Parts: sequence; C-alpha cells; structure tokens
Amino acid sequence: MSKKAYVFLAEGFEEIEALTPVDILRRAGIDCTTVSISDKLEVTGSHNITVKADILFSEGKFLDGDAIILPGGLPGTTNLGKHSGLKDLIEKYNKENKLISAICAGPTIFANMGLLNGICATCYPSMTDKLTGAIVKDDKCVYDKNILTSRGMGTAMDFALKIVEILENKEVSDTIKNQVVYL
Repeated sequence: MSKKAYVFLAEGFEEIEALTPVDILRRAGIDCTTVSISDKLEVTGSHNITVKADILFSEGKFLDGDAIILPGGLPGTTNLGKHSGLKDLIEKYNKENKLISAICAGPTIFANMGLLNGICATCYPSMTDKLTGAIVKDDKCVYDKNILTSRGMGTAMDFALKIVEILENKEVSDTIKNQVVYL
C-alpha cells in the first residue's frame, strides 16, 4: 500500500520548500496531497507564485496519512501556526508517532506547541532562538524520534529525500536522488 503525505499551504508559504517535497514524493510513488488551510484552493506563496492546492483543509480527514509536511516562509509559517485544526492534527500524528516534518521557519510551530522539548531539531538560522526546548543542531536535516526538521530553501531537496527515506527506505531515496541528478 502506498504511503500518504500531506503538505499544508498557507498564504505566504515558501514555494520551493513546499513544492520540492511534493515533486520528490510523487516521483517515489508516495501519495502526496497539497492542502490549502484557507477557504480557497489557490494559495499565493511568499514570492507571489500562486499554487492550486489539491484540496481544502475543510474537505479532508487526514487521519489516513503517514506524514505531515510544513513549508516555511513568512507569513506562511505564522498563518499555519494559527490554524487550530492543523495544530490538532499535528498533535494526533505526533501521539501516533507518525512523521511530522517542517522546514525553515516551520519547526517553530512544533516548538510553540511544546513538541520539541528534548528533541534535536534545526530551522532557519535566524530563528533558532525560537526552537524552545529543542537541542538545536546546524545539520541540513535533523530527524529525532518522529520529527524531521530542516534549515531552509537551500536544503529543500535534502528534506524531501529524507522524507522519502523515512516513509519508504534509503534505496528508494537514492534512486530518486540519482534520477534527478542530485549530486
């Protein structure tokens, strides 16, 4: 059975951090759905690129998923962090030890929810002071327990490939890495 991941989009999201995982996961055969947390499918990123999400948050149940993916970007991260339904979903995934992942400013959402206490994590360099309770690392990606965090746009490919490795295995991740000539 195919693994399933959800990428949540809010106005002001970082486009590369959202779409790189979507592309790489789909190449790996993982069912990856983009979800708008607003009341419209069209979501405009922080660099004025408008993306049409697959579904609205209000249309999904999301409990069948294996992973939650949060892109960074501002004010996208702020908007995601204000969405109570998304925060409830993150809590459920975390309690079930399902993968919760975030990149750039996104990991601050987990910190604000108290999910990073004693957990190794990373984020955009200027935001590390907001990783309350975390053991802050400078690695491109940090995976601790069921939580994956990454630093920013420049690490989006590493982030996406690590999600594939976690959901499938290293062989599948390496195959995709070679196919897209990521050296």
